[in-house]
Amino acid sequence: MPPAVIEVTDFERDVLEASSRVPVLVDFWAEWCTMCKGLSRTLEDMAEDSEGAFVLAKLNVETDPELAKQLGVQSLPTVTLYRDGEVIDSFTGQLPKMHIRSFLKRNMTD
Repeated sequence: MPPAVIEVTDFERDVLEASSRVPVLVDFWAEWCTMCKGLSRTLEDMAEDSEGAFVLAKLNVETDPELAKQLGVQSLPTVTLYRDGEVIDSFTGQLPKMHIRSFLKRNMTD
């Protein structure tokens, strides 16, 4: 089973290719973003508890600002769900855990 939480080092491999095997939830964040820190903890806990239902891929926009711009990230935190190399859904801001659960349930059922 792949790790539940990864740091994105190669977007093509870590997100696009991996999403053909398991949904990949990308957490776009930055060190200075206070809301990102709270959301990241929640997402990490959920990924660890998901029993492999999805992988959480963390992407620091300060490390790769051009990629974030290419992907249309305009505010933080932004979370995007990929399946089969395509964006399925996304949200911005710090949502309560129950809303994130609904987001995942809605997008993970075939």
